[in-house]
Amino acid sequence: MATFIDVHSGFVGVTAEQLKEAHEADLAIEAEEGVHFERAWLDPDTGKVFCLATGPSKEAVMRVHERAGHPTVEVYEVPIEV
Repeated sequence: MATFIDVHSGFVGVTAEQLKEAHEADLAIEAEEGVHFERAWLDPDTGKVFCLATGPSKEAVMRVHERAGHPTVEVYEVPIEV
């Protein structure tokens, strides 16, 4: 499995509870694409959300997010970890 970090924009003013709901929407369907979302971070001032996931491909990560209602095209594979 590969590791991915993705970035969402437009989440200005979102609360921790709303982020949790969005993350849970991903978790509810992630297995259908062979993806697992590890964690999500939010900067409500800039509206940026960052997600850490493992899965078979960038496209699988994108499909889960799109189906969960918060699509992004900004997905990066991160093959090196220290």
